[in-house]
Amino acid sequence: MPDLTKTAEETPAPAAVAAAAKPEKARSLGSDAWHDLRRKPIFVISALLILLLIVIAIAPGLFTSVDPRAGDLRSHFHTPPNYSHFFEGDWFGYDGQGRSIYARIIYGARASVVVGICVTVGTTILGGIFGMLAGYFGGWLDTIISRVTDIFFGIPLLLGSLVILNAFTSRTIWSVVFALVALGWTQMTRVMRGSVITVKQADFVTAAKALGAGTGRIMFKHILPNAIAPVIVVATISLGGYIALEATLSFLGIGLQDPTISWGIDINSAQKLIRTAPFALFFPAGMLSITVLAFIMLGDAVRDALDPKLR
Repeated sequence: MPDLTKTAEETPAPAAVAAAAKPEKARSLGSDAWHDLRRKPIFVISALLILLLIVIAIAPGLFTSVDPRAGDLRSHFHTPPNYSHFFEGDWFGYDGQGRSIYARIIYGARASVVVGICVTVGTTILGGIFGMLAGYFGGWLDTIISRVTDIFFGIPLLLGSLVILNAFTSRTIWSVVFALVALGWTQMTRVMRGSVITVKQADFVTAAKALGAGTGRIMFKHILPNAIAPVIVVATISLGGYIALEATLSFLGIGLQDPTISWGIDINSAQKLIRTAPFALFFPAGMLSITVLAFIMLGDAVRDALDPKLR
């Protein structure tokens, strides 16, 4: 027989029973990835560096009041750095034209950030559209897009960009963006195509077709959210590569031109001063390396968070 002498204190409260029986709310892939990313030191460090870089690009006047184009050969020719003058014009020294290296590094971030973000967005959109069409419809459309992709993929990005930029009489940020987007969309197309082919074979896509969902709804409501993760990873890592590529083109004299301020232009100007004034080369090259490394670290952290196999 049941023990009727059990006191009320020993009886579990209804609220406690309901809380214990309530199942934990399932998290989506995005929330689960964000939960993992917040606990990764690599992600936190790289995200803070990139956030600082974006703030510098948007408002360089917050970090220096020195004109980056103003030169004084008489007073500042190859003046070495004064490391005790934080955030002042002579903090990193002066270049061969008497211009503040620190001010040029601050203002040069804008060109690198704009080129990197615009090229990444352009290649992701263009390559994502082509890859989605090829992966979903298949057949002759997939064949045509794949063969065109192979043709463009066989053109070296740096060499092709040199050829395209030679056609411009005035090479600005937007001409560099156009050249890189025109040749850089192939990688995104391949990544998106493979991801769409994998996702469209899932049961929820088959169920959506059976329920009469239209092609547009299936592609953008069911396939795209589940196929976009690899594209995000590749785009994040590629952003740093595009920044380095812009600096390479400017270093070769075929990318950005004066009066645009670019780290690649400053590296090109300082290469002859490696013996007499190495600081003129070290600081812009170091800033470029830190920026590229930050985006690569961010891409690796995002990849680990979005790929269930790596957890």
